[in-house]
Amino acid sequence: MVSLKQNELDVLAPYRIPDLPPNFYYIPNFITEEEEVSILQKIPSQRWVTLSHRRLQAHPSTLTANNTLLGAPLPAYLVKPIIESFKELGVFKITPHKEPNHVLINEYSKGEGIMPHEDGSAYAEVVATVSLGASICLELSEKKPSEENKELPVSSKEGEASGGHEPFQGVHKASETAKGDSFQSASSDYKLPTRILQEPRSLLITTGPAYKNLLHGISPTDVDENLKVSTVANWHLLSEPDRFADGRNERGTRVSLTYRDVLKVSSAANKVLGAMKKK
Repeated sequence: MVSLKQNELDVLAPYRIPDLPPNFYYIPNFITEEEEVSILQKIPSQRWVTLSHRRLQAHPSTLTANNTLLGAPLPAYLVKPIIESFKELGVFKITPHKEPNHVLINEYSKGEGIMPHEDGSAYAEVVATVSLGASICLELSEKKPSEENKELPVSSKEGEASGGHEPFQGVHKASETAKGDSFQSASSDYKLPTRILQEPRSLLITTGPAYKNLLHGISPTDVDENLKVSTVANWHLLSEPDRFADGRNERGTRVSLTYRDVLKVSSAANKVLGAMKKK
C-alpha cells in the first residue's frame, strides 16, 4: 500500500486538523455554491443503489470481487472543477495513478448514517471527500487490537456497492463519540474519539496513519448536538462556526463525493470501448 510522507502535502499545511493523527486536512468552501448546485443536478437518478440506511452510486463502476476497477473515464461533472483542483493542491500526487479513478457518491437523508468502518486495502492511502447539500458530523474512533479482525457480516450486494468499506464491531457507540471525551492511544496523545464537522462545499482529505489506523462513521440522528471547540476537531477551520453557536446542527440531506485511487485497474473496459468505436 502506498504511504504518504508528511512533507509531501506541505501546501495543505494550513488546513491540517490539529489534535488528530496526521494527516487530516479540512478545506472549507472548496467549491462554489454554483458548482455545488451544478454537480447535484448532474448526478444521474437512475444510478442510485438503495441500501438499508442510505443510497449510493459508484463511478465509473463498482469494484470486482477481487477489488479490481474496470478502467473507464469518470463523468465530466466529477472531474471539473474538483479533480483539476486536486492536481493544483497535489492531493493525489504520490498515489500510483497520480489522480483519483473512482468516486463513490453517498446520499444521507435526515436521520441516516453509517456504522464505524475503514475504507480497506483496495485503495491508495489518500481519500478526498467533498460534501454537498448539508452539514454533518463524521465521528472518528481508534481501532482496538482485539477488534481488528472482527468484521461484521455484510451482504454481497452492499459490500460490492459500498466501494470497499470494511465495517468493524465493538467500536465506540455514537452516543459515546458525541461526548468528545478523549483517551490516549498506545501510539499517540491525540484526542479520540472525536468529530469532524463537514460543511457543504467543503473538502476533507484523509491520508496515511489517519487512513490506516482509525474508524470513521456517521451517527443516524436528526440533530448533531454538543458542538463546540472541545468536541469538534476542525472547529477553528470552519467557514461559519457561528452557525453552530447554539451547539446544534439540524441535519438535512447531505451528498458526499468520495474520491479514491483504486490500486488494481483492469484495462478490459477501455479495450471493449475502443473496439466498439472502431466499428
